[in-house]
Amino acid sequence: MGTVAAIGEQVKVAGLALAGVDVHPAERPEDIRRAWRKLSGDVALVIVTPAAAAALGPGIDSTDPLVAVMPS
Repeated sequence: MGTVAAIGEQVKVAGLALAGVDVHPAERPEDIRRAWRKLSGDVALVIVTPAAAAALGPGIDSTDPLVAVMPS
Protein backbone atom coordinates (compact mmCIF):
# COMPACT_ATOMS: atom_id res chain seq x y z
CA MET A 1 0.00 0.00 0.00
CA GLY A 2 1.32 3.45 -0.91
CA THR A 3 1.30 6.78 0.81
CA VAL A 4 -0.68 9.94 0.12
CA ALA A 5 0.92 13.30 -0.69
CA ALA A 6 -0.46 16.78 -1.33
CA ILE A 7 1.01 19.61 -3.39
CA GLY A 8 -0.22 23.18 -3.51
CA GLU A 9 -0.68 26.42 -1.67
CA GLN A 10 0.17 26.24 2.05
CA VAL A 11 -3.24 27.46 3.21
CA LYS A 12 -5.02 24.77 1.19
CA VAL A 13 -2.85 21.73 1.95
CA ALA A 14 -1.51 22.28 5.48
CA GLY A 15 -4.51 20.75 7.23
CA LEU A 16 -4.07 17.47 5.37
CA ALA A 17 -1.00 16.77 7.47
CA LEU A 18 -3.36 16.12 10.40
CA ALA A 19 -4.66 13.10 8.46
CA GLY A 20 -1.17 11.76 7.82
CA VAL A 21 -0.75 13.17 4.31
CA ASP A 22 2.81 14.05 3.26
CA VAL A 23 2.32 17.76 2.54
CA HIS A 24 4.48 19.66 0.02
CA PRO A 25 3.52 23.35 0.19
CA ALA A 26 4.37 25.18 -3.02
CA GLU A 27 3.13 28.52 -4.27
CA ARG A 28 4.97 29.16 -7.55
CA PRO A 29 4.66 26.93 -10.63
CA GLU A 30 8.36 26.05 -10.60
CA ASP A 31 8.13 25.05 -6.92
CA ILE A 32 5.08 22.91 -7.67
CA ARG A 33 6.90 21.10 -10.48
CA ARG A 34 9.94 20.60 -8.23
CA ALA A 35 7.75 19.12 -5.48
CA TRP A 36 6.22 16.74 -8.04
CA ARG A 37 9.64 15.54 -9.19
CA LYS A 38 10.74 14.94 -5.58
CA LEU A 39 7.80 12.70 -4.62
CA SER A 40 8.98 9.37 -3.26
CA GLY A 41 8.33 6.21 -5.21
CA ASP A 42 5.86 4.85 -2.68
CA VAL A 43 3.30 7.63 -3.22
CA ALA A 44 0.06 6.11 -4.55
CA LEU A 45 -2.16 9.23 -4.47
CA VAL A 46 -1.32 12.90 -4.87
CA ILE A 47 -3.88 15.52 -3.91
CA VAL A 48 -3.26 18.79 -5.73
CA THR A 49 -4.86 22.21 -5.60
CA PRO A 50 -6.34 23.63 -8.82
CA ALA A 51 -3.33 25.95 -9.17
CA ALA A 52 -0.94 23.02 -8.77
CA ALA A 53 -2.88 21.01 -11.37
CA ALA A 54 -2.59 23.91 -13.80
CA ALA A 55 1.16 24.21 -13.16
CA LEU A 56 1.68 20.47 -13.68
CA GLY A 57 -0.31 20.41 -16.90
CA PRO A 58 -2.46 17.75 -18.54
CA GLY A 59 0.22 15.06 -18.27
CA ILE A 60 -0.72 14.34 -14.66
CA ASP A 61 -3.94 12.68 -15.85
CA SER A 62 -2.11 9.76 -17.41
CA THR A 63 0.54 9.08 -14.81
CA ASP A 64 1.14 6.93 -11.81
CA PRO A 65 0.46 7.93 -9.03
CA LEU A 66 -3.22 8.65 -9.10
CA VAL A 67 -3.98 12.39 -8.93
CA ALA A 68 -7.00 14.03 -7.30
CA VAL A 69 -7.60 17.75 -7.83
CA MET A 70 -9.20 19.61 -4.92
CA PRO A 71 -12.39 21.47 -5.76
CA SER A 72 -11.93 25.20 -6.21
